Amino acid sequence: MPSSARPLALALTLALAAPLHAADAPQATTLERVEVSESTLRLPRSQGALPMTITVIDHQDLANQLAITPDLGDAIGALVPSFAPSTQKLSVRGQTLRGRNPLYMIDGVPQSSPLRNGSRDGYTIDTAMIERIEIVEGSNSLQGLGAAGGIINIITKHAPARDGVRQEVTLDASAPTQGADGLGYGGAWLIGARSGAFDLVTGASWRERGMYSDAHGRLIGVDGTQGDLMDSTSRDGFAKLGYTFVGERRLQLTANRFDLEGNGDYTAVSGDMDAGIPTTSVHQKQPGLAPRNRVLTTSLDYRDPHLAEGELRAQLYHQRNRELFGGGTFGTFQDPAYGPLVFDQSQNESVKDGARLSWSRRGLLDDTLTVLAGADGYRDRTHQSLAQTGRDWVPESTYTGWAPFLQAEYWPLQALSINAGLRQEHGRLEVPTFRTLASYGGVTVEGGSRSFKKTLPNIGAVWYLTDALNLFASYAEGYTLPDVGRVLRAISVPGQRVNEFLDLKPVVSDNREVGAEYAGAVFNARVSYWTSTSKLGALLVFDAPNQVYNVARQRTEISGWEARAGWTPREGTRIDASYAINHGRSDRNGDGQVDSDLDGANIAPNRLNLSWTQRWNDALSSYLQLSRLASRGFATLGRRTAHFDGYVTADAYVKWQAGAAGDWTLGVQNLANRQYINYVSQTVGDDDSYFAGRGRTVSLTWQQVF
Repeated sequence: MPSSARPLALALTLALAAPLHAADAPQATTLERVEVSESTLRLPRSQGALPMTITVIDHQDLANQLAITPDLGDAIGALVPSFAPSTQKLSVRGQTLRGRNPLYMIDGVPQSSPLRNGSRDGYTIDTAMIERIEIVEGSNSLQGLGAAGGIINIITKHAPARDGVRQEVTLDASAPTQGADGLGYGGAWLIGARSGAFDLVTGASWRERGMYSDAHGRLIGVDGTQGDLMDSTSRDGFAKLGYTFVGERRLQLTANRFDLEGNGDYTAVSGDMDAGIPTTSVHQKQPGLAPRNRVLTTSLDYRDPHLAEGELRAQLYHQRNRELFGGGTFGTFQDPAYGPLVFDQSQNESVKDGARLSWSRRGLLDDTLTVLAGADGYRDRTHQSLAQTGRDWVPESTYTGWAPFLQAEYWPLQALSINAGLRQEHGRLEVPTFRTLASYGGVTVEGGSRSFKKTLPNIGAVWYLTDALNLFASYAEGYTLPDVGRVLRAISVPGQRVNEFLDLKPVVSDNREVGAEYAGAVFNARVSYWTSTSKLGALLVFDAPNQVYNVARQRTEISGWEARAGWTPREGTRIDASYAINHGRSDRNGDGQVDSDLDGANIAPNRLNLSWTQRWNDALSSYLQLSRLASRGFATLGRRTAHFDGYVTADAYVKWQAGAAGDWTLGVQNLANRQYINYVSQTVGDDDSYFAGRGRTVSLTWQQVF
């Protein structure tokens, strides 16, 4: 077989599967028939398949991954191969889904801030408060603004199904097998109760994270600019109160407060990319304030399942985040008015308020048609300041939008379902007159507003060839804004006006996907091919001297194969495999033709995940997973600009369910103690951010439910 055909053959062989529910199996479930909450898909639970790739990481899957790694990004990447690998930092920078940024949500409440993306949206809740994670892959407008790469909807814990009280206590600790100062530990407590029409679940968590070491025992360099998970403390408080009226009507109030703050006890020592020497850390106080993330998410949900023969759902939400970044004497911060060698650091503040209203009805046209109609409204106010000198880096910008939508599922034949819908986005961006920093020329930009209107269609179909085999195809448009803050703050030409500035135009992406799925009793498989194109994309380009990313508006074309398979040869044994191939190109010279590779901040590497789950008896189970990230070269306008060497890691855990003594899990990350440099650092980093990955790390988790 020619070498160029081997990746395709492997993808077709592995195929994408929804795993069977083998006991304690930590794989993702990717069958369209899986139940997905209305906060993710908007439609009531479908009676058939949906023509898109949907991954549900259930509570057990997530718990098993977190027994190996504390990083939610690592956990998702081990189960979703099209998700770019984690940097293991307090940032999802470069962590794309199918080559674009996903929209993070908590119970349907947006966490992402497209106006000034600080890349902290993956760290807004403690994992102890999460029941499951629902992921819709590919550009879509199901939730409106921001889902360029898809949707990652975090579903929080729920109360017991029956009257009574349920408590859950978790304690954990981790440490590297080589290196010092690496002890991390934490705990969480949750209590859920139900009494008649009332139900409640509330909890709290606290975690202290030590330093990470690479495979050689060296302390990994702290990211003093973007922020780090190492050497940090986090706290989370969570509460959900519900009341069910007569007639199954329900009112629910949810609130979550999450704080993660660096201790600031270590500073980075620059590495040497050319010599292959990674960035390390020394025990020395960081200058300025340590990076932190403070997030408040609240929502009020109402459901009436019997309104006008249909179901009404409404949600009001409020989300506020404050993201403080590390400081430095970067060229961007210099201004003679503040003296020589100015030290400063930035902080993003974002407030999001919104409302969602939808009504759906099933059983129309002899039970062949389901319809959904509704409207969303939202307002996002975002501001970026310099914390030490009080200067504005990005003015307070306000985006107000509303969007009516209509969606339908129709079964013209018993073996054919069609899903189609329209969403019309109306958006308005308002920016006051402002002055850029001195490093950009200190130019005055005349404020103003820009209005956008776009109708976004989606259509898809699933054809059931047999009870076990179906084919599917879909088309959907996604809609988001470029990182408005990065665009505005980088204006250096005098006389610019906001209402005429080209680079504030929204990013509209066309997503197409075709595939096949097989769901047998012992073997399940699925394979899909997808493309995502945008005439005016928004790519991050790294400015190394100033340690910032700028936005480049370029045509982008992204495509890929994704495949997963699962095999249960006997009860208690499960083998899973997943594989993703990602290609991405952009138009760097502006001639309308793509000519350059997307870099590591904008596209994931090709990835193979393998896992083996084994239930040995009623008390003992084990799990082993292997992940291979393939090497890749990058070229811009025909000139080689970067290379990713690729690497292979293995992880494992052993779990003992000891009854009254609780559940004990011993996990090992990077089992073979493989030395590697993370993907983003290899491809778009510099000497200051040439970060190694974690070496072998052992974790012990104890949990008791009573």
